[in-house]
Amino acid sequence: MEWKAFRIDELFEISATKSGIDKNKLNTKTGNIPYITRTDLNNGINMFVSERQLCGHNIDDGNVITIGLDTQTVFYQEKQFYTGQNIQILKNEYLNKNIASFIIPLLKLQLKKFNWGGNGATLGRLRRSNVILPSKNGKPDYEFMQKYVLNNKEKQNQKLIRYYQQKIDNIILEEDISSLESVEWKEFRIGEICDIKSGLRLTKNNQQDGSIPFIGASDSDNGVTGFISNINDSMDKNLLGVNYNGNVVHSFYHPYTCIFSDDVKRLHLKKKNLENKETYLFIKQIILQQQEKYAYGYKFNTSRMKRQIILLPVDDAGSPNWAYMESYIKNIEAKQIRKILRHLTYTYV
Repeated sequence: MEWKAFRIDELFEISATKSGIDKNKLNTKTGNIPYITRTDLNNGINMFVSERQLCGHNIDDGNVITIGLDTQTVFYQEKQFYTGQNIQILKNEYLNKNIASFIIPLLKLQLKKFNWGGNGATLGRLRRSNVILPSKNGKPDYEFMQKYVLNNKEKQNQKLIRYYQQKIDNIILEEDISSLESVEWKEFRIGEICDIKSGLRLTKNNQQDGSIPFIGASDSDNGVTGFISNINDSMDKNLLGVNYNGNVVHSFYHPYTCIFSDDVKRLHLKKKNLENKETYLFIKQIILQQQEKYAYGYKFNTSRMKRQIILLPVDDAGSPNWAYMESYIKNIEAKQIRKILRHLTYTYV
């Protein structure tokens, strides 16, 4: 395979976005059109908006690569979209999702050399930058790029199929699980079923890079806001972390060892033999029903958490029906895995 350096402006037609709408000028009515900003998360998508925007802002066509020069973010946009300011559009006649997957990591490598000093991120420097691509007869070998990405996708698909097949084989299902409406429910205080402990304050300035997950008051990424090497008395695992501050009431199950912010409470079931992923995920959803109550600065602190009443399924003795909760979540997991396998294989498993 031959490789050759190509200037980016030889490969692509480069233009500014057609929209470039400031967020405060958006028609934020919910829709299905992506609004692309310079964020490095979620394929650059900040939100989904209505197709109807202010006059003078045209929608951008899909099947292009978007670049935020100052943030060095590069993504492929398959569908039509709007953008914020300072987004550049790259397109050519050969581009598709697979070829973009091949080229984007190479574009990112070039953008790494841009900074805010004398070698700053500018459109001119982008145009003059080179990327090294497979070539054939002196031209980019798009056919090779397409086949290479498709081959890798097939390998990944096969790995995923094996992973999920093994996962579902290990789930022992109770086929006749009762619906939520048909079981008996009873009130319990969270403090009756869980021990509640606090996290510890650890400021960003005092965090040292490492491999231990740091759990903050987030509503995404399973609550992980960074990875650190610090160790303190909040180190814990196999529990439910519940936000008492920030994104209040949001909670995540943590089977792994991690460190907890003082904005997050650590909940352990009092009966240690019942601690497992399925039971904690069931309780997580029950506690989440209280989210509206603790909005607007009404913090979900330890004393309120202990007193908070939740409804749980009960057995004939009136005790929490832990076996039912575990089986219910296992059945949901199995259904989702079957959907994934059908998507990956296009056959029923």
